[in-house]
Amino acid sequence: MKTSGFGPLSLRLAAYSLLLCFSVASRPALAKENIVVLATGGTIAGAGADSTKSAIYESTKITADALVAGVPSLKNVANVRAEQFTQTNSEDINDAYLVSLGKRVSALLSQNDVDGVVITHGTDTAEETAYFLNLVIRSNKPIVIVASMRPGTAMSADGTLNLYNAVSVAANPEARGRGVLVVMNDEIDSGRDVTKSINIKVEAFKSPWGPLGMIVEGKSYWFRSLEKRHTANSEFNIDKINSLPLVEIAYATGNVDDRAYRAFADAGAKAIIHAGPGNGSVAARLFPVLAGMHRNGIHIIRSSHVNGGGFVLRNEQVDDKYGFVVAHDLNPQKARILAAVALTKTDDDKELQRIFMQY
Repeated sequence: MKTSGFGPLSLRLAAYSLLLCFSVASRPALAKENIVVLATGGTIAGAGADSTKSAIYESTKITADALVAGVPSLKNVANVRAEQFTQTNSEDINDAYLVSLGKRVSALLSQNDVDGVVITHGTDTAEETAYFLNLVIRSNKPIVIVASMRPGTAMSADGTLNLYNAVSVAANPEARGRGVLVVMNDEIDSGRDVTKSINIKVEAFKSPWGPLGMIVEGKSYWFRSLEKRHTANSEFNIDKINSLPLVEIAYATGNVDDRAYRAFADAGAKAIIHAGPGNGSVAARLFPVLAGMHRNGIHIIRSSHVNGGGFVLRNEQVDDKYGFVVAHDLNPQKARILAAVALTKTDDDKELQRIFMQY
């Protein structure tokens, strides 16, 4: 007897197919991450007189809401809300500002309805803010700093894509636990390493050890992780820091003398970053002066002003004898940030040196 092609097995398969289709159709879409765009000003919020002005313009003109509204595609990436923290040129940022910003970021990340924070920032001191937050924010949630080299009114402005990429990275679970990130020009850099290397090109931000990853059409591709201590693994906590001690940078050239160092000491500096050539070298004529300052309680930290990345080796200039600290691979401006943060916890040279090697 000939059987129908729609027998018991076929019925079961058909029923299963219908059930699967219904299940997929009724399944709720994956919830998007909740990202706060915290605006602080800078070129990304700037405007020029006309579209040909990419280097001469007025910064800090565009509000946080307008920045977000100017990138409609953000709604496809995350649930984004904007908050205007300030409108500040980044060259005007000081330590009190950093502490205030850090406390706001920490408060936002403590909220259950916030999955990450994107900070729009001026480029001049973005690397300092990024490193400070990398040291003091005790959270694994993504923190991304984004900036632009051209105002939004310029031809080939880079801010819109940078912001889209930054939110995409912040909304990516793979960005959790990687420390503070800086996203510009399709690169994902560590806030610990990255520095502004030129002031008139969009590929301005570089890390001496390379980027952590790239972002292409909203998708992140990761190449390495930051091995230094940061964020949730840091011993520092912004909630316990209300001010930073004074730390200054003395830039040493071939004709350097002791006047800048003495002026900083007289101003009450708790530490002086010696931004020296090569291996953070100290001229022989400076040793008696700096050694005397150290005996009077001022920490001397040797760093290098070599472009592209210096690497200061301990005891290349008898640091043990004079009680100096070396900045390892941190440039002078990042060394200043770490010294200020570290001095909120310790005044011991050996502990400071440990901190410089670990962070």
